[in-house]
Amino acid sequence: MNITVIGSTQPGYRLPIAEAKLFSGHSAGICYMKDDFDKILAESKEKTLARFNGTAGSGHHSVSGHTSYNLLISGIPKIIAMILNNEKDYNTSEKSARYTKMKTSGIEKELYEKWIEKFEKLIHERYPQLDDTTVRKLAQENARYFISVFTPSTTMEYTVDFRQGNYLIGFLESPRLAERMPDDFYQKLRPWLDETAKALRSVLNCEEIRDNKGRELSLFATRKRIEYYGDVYSTNYSGTFAQLAQAQRHRSLNYEMTIASPQTNRTFFVPMLIRANDGVRLEYLDDMELVANNYPQGMMVMINERGCLEDFLMKCNERLCGATQWEICMQTEKTLDRYYNKVDEYAQQLSLKEYYKKTKCQFGFYSCNRPCPLGQLQAFTREV
Repeated sequence: MNITVIGSTQPGYRLPIAEAKLFSGHSAGICYMKDDFDKILAESKEKTLARFNGTAGSGHHSVSGHTSYNLLISGIPKIIAMILNNEKDYNTSEKSARYTKMKTSGIEKELYEKWIEKFEKLIHERYPQLDDTTVRKLAQENARYFISVFTPSTTMEYTVDFRQGNYLIGFLESPRLAERMPDDFYQKLRPWLDETAKALRSVLNCEEIRDNKGRELSLFATRKRIEYYGDVYSTNYSGTFAQLAQAQRHRSLNYEMTIASPQTNRTFFVPMLIRANDGVRLEYLDDMELVANNYPQGMMVMINERGCLEDFLMKCNERLCGATQWEICMQTEKTLDRYYNKVDEYAQQLSLKEYYKKTKCQFGFYSCNRPCPLGQLQAFTREV
């Protein structure tokens, strides 16, 4: 066996599109190679480009997936990050709303900062054993529910291959998305879709490469999904935009969302910490109504999650933990409970039983080097 590096990322370097086409043409040459790869590299650029054009024209775009671009995307709203993160061919590093203070303006800024202070006070009172840094992190995590998914406060590194980046341009520009969401949401989203597509065009556009399978952005549901549980599963539940953004990190699973129109059943997540305090809870909901028309991250949406049993168990291995976001931890436990009680086959139940009613530090095969802030016994009873 011999492994040779024929390309890799160089920080600060931007591969010209002409070179990306040649790289794709070289990769295509491997499929029908009579000699060795060195002969392909030594051929004329005209021959390599002709091969690229041939594969692009025939729809054989996978050869253009070998070249990647590392994009730093700043000043974008959360919803654009969610759209990009719901597609499968990528790597992402995103500015955390848990560990950093988000920049907003107007009434949103006022409410965000107000509730950081209120949550800090409430968390200190409820859990005096937590240090100031942990309390601040948890307060920011809960206060960010007031930030609109359209507020341009997100920064992310997004690594995407040459093919997928060009597919995204077509997905973002599609007018058919209007059919899959409330009109006022679409009207807010459309300018950001256009701006993102324009920005992608400026760095990696190749008109010869566009999706030819009739696909669309995968985040927005096209129909209602039925539930089933077995070797594969499909489950529906309500959660916030923020929770869905967390869940998307499990790229082996598929996620869709359905957004309620402002005129119907618009609801908001209430943090567990304040649910029993009527005064604070009502104040929170009143404040949420002030930003409701901007689709705050704390607005509830209907989420469909689909995948195979083994990939769900991988999610359990990460999210059944007292250090994770409260909302996704509790939803993962609920899904596990439903899954365990719905399956019929003994082998499936046996797999699920290893995780049932346990935190990941109790699984017996996981070693944690960062203990839960409140201890493993409070992983499912904690309020933050």
